[in-house]
Amino acid sequence: MPSPRPDDHTPWQILLIFLRLGLTSFGGPVAHLGYFRDEFVVRRRWLSERSYADLVGLCQFLPGPASSQVGIALGLSRAGYCGALAAWAGFTLPSALVLIALALGIASSAQVIPGGVLHGLKVVAVAVVAQAVWGMGRSLCASRGRVALMVVVTALVLWMPSVWTQVAVIAGAGVVGVWLFKPQQPVDPAPLTVDVSRRAALCCLGVFLALLAGLPLLAALWPSPTLKMVDAFYRSGALVFGGGHVVLPLLQAEVVPSGWVSNATFLAGYGATQAMPGPLFTFAAFLGASMQGPLSGWMGGLLALVAIFSSSFLLVFGALPFWTQLRHNLRMQAAMQGVNAAVVGLLLAALYQPVWTSAIAQPADFVLALLALLALMIFKLPAWLVVAACGLGGWWLS
Repeated sequence: MPSPRPDDHTPWQILLIFLRLGLTSFGGPVAHLGYFRDEFVVRRRWLSERSYADLVGLCQFLPGPASSQVGIALGLSRAGYCGALAAWAGFTLPSALVLIALALGIASSAQVIPGGVLHGLKVVAVAVVAQAVWGMGRSLCASRGRVALMVVVTALVLWMPSVWTQVAVIAGAGVVGVWLFKPQQPVDPAPLTVDVSRRAALCCLGVFLALLAGLPLLAALWPSPTLKMVDAFYRSGALVFGGGHVVLPLLQAEVVPSGWVSNATFLAGYGATQAMPGPLFTFAAFLGASMQGPLSGWMGGLLALVAIFSSSFLLVFGALPFWTQLRHNLRMQAAMQGVNAAVVGLLLAALYQPVWTSAIAQPADFVLALLALLALMIFKLPAWLVVAACGLGGWWLS
């Protein structure tokens, strides 16, 4: 495996790498994982296929936005806490700043991107996810048992589509892995290392739980609009599994009945968020900037953004040190072989629903997706160039 470039280790370079991803990663969290795999497993060789799948499996277990947590963990592994912050900032701030500007009325329409271009971006997500499923499947489902487990997971997730089904099949796949698979090598040749001590990790987990329990109590004892706002967004980020679209009802229940944001504004902002690259949790920035109260505008948007993502930092910092040690255990490695097959199954299910069903509506869409897949897998064109070309292709088809 080629050694990584020296400049990959600096927070500044990590910021620039994730900034490019934050400007071009359309398609939602599943597509983001495909972009990350292409960038950090295939191109930059930061970690192996297996380590990447292990990391995705962990972040699927944690509440919060899985793709953002994977990015935070990758930044943490390269340049410590500053690298984690740089990765998050680069991936998150482009769409967050645009949404705050939209909330302030700089853009007068929720249709930030023309409909044809937006559809082309949905089509390219099909190619990105298909490439990730193929590459990860070849590496992680190398035996008949793991292929069978992948197929079963795909069928279960499509048959019973819910966040809890995803969590259940990952846990069940781990049990099946311990029972069926017998790993031979005790150590991954390219492990994901993090410079976080166990004591620091326990402190992070303690702070996560203290904020989760303490913020509602503080907001009740000292009725402050700002404190209530921080509590609402922190709980929304800390209690949602599956991220992205799953956080919508939680946020709506917090900001609409309270009168902070009208339902019309809420729906307009959510529509605009669909047209943005990067994580869907940046919708919090729009809501914070749109609020009626003492704290709104840029300050409100940034505070809501920090509040909803803070639990992700605490959970990643708290979980990774224990995870990196556990995964060297042979029984844990057997469990992770099952979990990795389940992750491929989850991606395969997501490739069909919602990625394929929301993008491929006519033969021309299928042709555009095939061309994008050819450009990515055969001609090895960079993902950002394929994204731009498919956006133009969608606009031309419309």
